Amino acid sequence: MSGWDTAVRRFTAAGRVQGVGYRMYAARVASALKLKGGARNLPDGRVEVVALGPIHALERFEAALAEGPRLSRVEKLESEAVTVEALTADGFDVEF
Repeated sequence: MSGWDTAVRRFTAAGRVQGVGYRMYAARVASALKLKGGARNLPDGRVEVVALGPIHALERFEAALAEGPRLSRVEKLESEAVTVEALTADGFDVEF
């Protein structure tokens, strides 16, 4: 499998990730990397991000999500492979 192969990943970020622009940050980074997917707040205070794209871009995306925007504090970022059915958008959707 090369870095150009496509995959779908679900990321779950915990810490100070709600109310600090984390979803919009994820959308901007995803757009720059030409990824498709979406981001949404979870009731327990985490943010879930699902993204589809080349593996090399998903690796860069994961590193950016682990850092987060300036006001965030990502304490834990989990990542798992999921099926393409987990996607809900043609571009990158931010759920409010």
